[in-house]
Amino acid sequence: MSLAKNVEFLRHFPKLNGFNGLGIYGRTASPAGSPLVEISGFGTNPGALKMFAYVPEQSPRAAALVVVLHGCGQTAAAYDFGTGWSTLAKRYGFALLMPEQQAANNANTCFNWFNPGDIARGRGEAASIRQMVARMVADHKIDPRRIYVTGLSAGGAMTSVMLAVYPEVFAGGAIIAGLPYGIASNVREALGGMMQSTSRPAGKLGDLVRKASKHKGPWPKVSVWHGSADRTVNPGNANEIVKQWLDVHGLPGEPMSMGDVDGHPREVWWNADGETVVESYTITDMAHGTPLGLAGNDERYGAEGAFLIEAGISSSYHIADFFGLTGRVCPASETAKPAPAPKVVPSAATESLQSSDLAATLWSRSHKPVRQPKPAPREPKRRGIDVGAVITRALTAAGLMK
Repeated sequence: MSLAKNVEFLRHFPKLNGFNGLGIYGRTASPAGSPLVEISGFGTNPGALKMFAYVPEQSPRAAALVVVLHGCGQTAAAYDFGTGWSTLAKRYGFALLMPEQQAANNANTCFNWFNPGDIARGRGEAASIRQMVARMVADHKIDPRRIYVTGLSAGGAMTSVMLAVYPEVFAGGAIIAGLPYGIASNVREALGGMMQSTSRPAGKLGDLVRKASKHKGPWPKVSVWHGSADRTVNPGNANEIVKQWLDVHGLPGEPMSMGDVDGHPREVWWNADGETVVESYTITDMAHGTPLGLAGNDERYGAEGAFLIEAGISSSYHIADFFGLTGRVCPASETAKPAPAPKVVPSAATESLQSSDLAATLWSRSHKPVRQPKPAPREPKRRGIDVGAVITRALTAAGLMK
């Protein structure tokens, strides 16, 4: 089957609201005892999203805020449990905002990162997230100069959206297994970006960001994370995201420093003031997901699960460090350090996630300084991808083909 025929084939399926087979995407009930609190009345909410937040009792005045965007098939509470963001927030005293997608907007609860009505300034889901940020700033006296955003997969792509359309709001962002802003405006283009990651001129990628708002700088700093063995979102997307933001920052393509962090290659670029403004982690041999591991303080944040992968490096901690949030531990948390989180073993069905996440997208709406520099790591070998086979496996896993 050709790519076009596969896309046409999928178009014949309904939106699949309430489709039971979506359990294969790891959709589970939110963890009991989640510290997140749902908040309503945060604005007109044009994107019809849900708002969840956590503000530690001992948070300092003018605290920082981190916006965290979950991936497909996940809830805000489940992604928080898996990544440990609320534990980090309590330990280091920053506020947490976790928007949540609804099945009515996207049958697989993916943020609609490629839908024009959701990714433009003042419109749809992007506007809803912006309204949530405004509510947090007003209610908790958040420092407007220290607002950050991060996300996984579709949430990573939506992180790209928020950084591009509201660059004056965010001081920085971290994109995990995501895609650059503006490369897709429909399902076909989204599929192409996920599977093939077409190389584009840096200037063209940068223009997509510059044209998304009237902002002229300064620009958010960006941390990019991607598994070298990701067959759901092509690892080449990490290079494209880096190119996009290097061009926006007016920086050269060659990294200014290279080294390993917890055994994984990291490339760094800094501005004229010596501040790191773009960094990129390649998580060796990791598939699609958020990398987990011991943090720099030998503590663990989060727990393994679907799209939450033990990789020997704690992305949540390093991202918080990149945002400048780990310099001071809240006194209240010193006597209650986070205990190792229980390991969540995915069901056998979730093992099919890597191939079926692609179909999930189609079914939607139609940072510690680096160590002593080493020679540049060899680029991971790229595997050829049989698009037709991947989609066929996805459909089979979902019970739509035999």
